Amino acid sequence: MDQATGRAQDAQSLPVCYRHPDRETGIRCTRCERPICPECMVSASVGFQCPDCVRGGSGTGQPPAAAARPRTIAGGTVTSDPRLITKVLIGLNLALFLVQQAVGDSFTNRLELIGQAYVPVLGSVEGIAEGQYYRLLTAMFLHASVVHILFNMLSLWWIGGPLEAALGRARYVALYFVSGLAGSALSYLLAAPNQPSLGASGAIFGLFGATAVLLRRLNYDMRPVIALLVINLIFTFSPGFNIAWQAHIGGLVAGVITGYAMVHAPRKNRALIQYGVCALVLVVVVVMTVVRTTQLT
Repeated sequence: MDQATGRAQDAQSLPVCYRHPDRETGIRCTRCERPICPECMVSASVGFQCPDCVRGGSGTGQPPAAAARPRTIAGGTVTSDPRLITKVLIGLNLALFLVQQAVGDSFTNRLELIGQAYVPVLGSVEGIAEGQYYRLLTAMFLHASVVHILFNMLSLWWIGGPLEAALGRARYVALYFVSGLAGSALSYLLAAPNQPSLGASGAIFGLFGATAVLLRRLNYDMRPVIALLVINLIFTFSPGFNIAWQAHIGGLVAGVITGYAMVHAPRKNRALIQYGVCALVLVVVVVMTVVRTTQLT
């Protein structure tokens, strides 16, 4: 194969900028997905946008649908405060932590994740196996110490904020809760029934997984987030830290699966596919919960 033929094949393998047909590019507008060259790129909160989408016009005098209704890369609505849900989640976690400190163990013991345990003071058996399924959710908003909540909330701010901007509020909320519940369910399934567990780590590991998928989708450098994830996994499996690794792994796997559906779903029936995958993950959560409950009762 001569050099001229090789260059011709390379030219066919890359799209060209829609405004400059003589320029090849591997970057697309995060709103309308048209190819754009470096000269046409307009930096956005996530990725780049083309000049037409930024101006709100298509270049033909008529606003295109994508520009008339600004959308994130996942199809969510672009909002004036792209970190609002992240702020609400952090505020909710901090508020419940203050309640934990004020009320004491009696509050935490009734809401933390535990499969089945005998309570001598009450003379009864409590846990998810006894029908207290709400613990799968409430445990996601409790923390064991100041250091615990500090690390989780910092991670939520650093990872969650940009991810919320990329997905949109509704999809971000779905990802967060699906990941957190998957982490709780796997912990319930695999951990000792009397082993308590609490924390937002399952949901946050889901955000890590979805962020890695998003960066891959945008062709960004994945090394920083991969390095951060590896460090967290090392701590997860290190002896002496008393970390519920099941919740971390469950959240991570659910985050990768849900995140892939969020950013790779085709435009046609995109919302149906995205939320359909969320529903399928929740079905798996229900199955794990039923299986473990059957084993313990």
